[in-house]
Amino acid sequence: MAEALGAAAWRFQPALVGEPGRVWRAATGGAGEENEPGYGVGIVSRLPVEKWHVLRLAPAPVRAPVFVPGGKGRAILLPDEPRLVLAAQLPGLLVGTTHLSFVPGYNLLQLRRATRWLAKLGPGPCVLLGDLNVPGPFPGLASGWKSLTKARTYPADRPALQVDHVLARGALPPVRRTATRRLPLSDHLAVIVELGDGPNVSKP
Repeated sequence: MAEALGAAAWRFQPALVGEPGRVWRAATGGAGEENEPGYGVGIVSRLPVEKWHVLRLAPAPVRAPVFVPGGKGRAILLPDEPRLVLAAQLPGLLVGTTHLSFVPGYNLLQLRRATRWLAKLGPGPCVLLGDLNVPGPFPGLASGWKSLTKARTYPADRPALQVDHVLARGALPPVRRTATRRLPLSDHLAVIVELGDGPNVSKP
């Protein structure tokens, strides 16, 4: 993907090694994991990355009901998985991405930890994006960060909920355009946010 985009930098960081729902173990960042199947998050950037940061998040200690696609409303109890936040320090902007727990409430605790961690990495502007598994306006309310887009993203064939978010803090250029796009590789819609020139200070 990075090569196709002519990107200056990229990184994939696995949260677990193996296959969810089958045999897997929590990733540690140790040697050799890059040669095994992994499940996690990544960042591709056309801008050079000055430094990478990783925050690992423990799974919820309880099982939670998850609806089975095509299961006619049937839900099964699944154990949670380890999660992480991957952050890239770009020139003048810190960008983080994550995929939070599907356990209600616990994902909000993870979000608050993630945003506090990102804020401690530097005083400059920051954007956090990804599948937060939290619907509607709650990510912005729980974190105190500004939401840059409002759009239903899940499920992709008939979007009913927004669980994919772009949150921001600090002085950022104004939002020029937001959109969603159906891609052949996900059951979520992709979220697009374009930032323009000129200051736009968001709180906090």
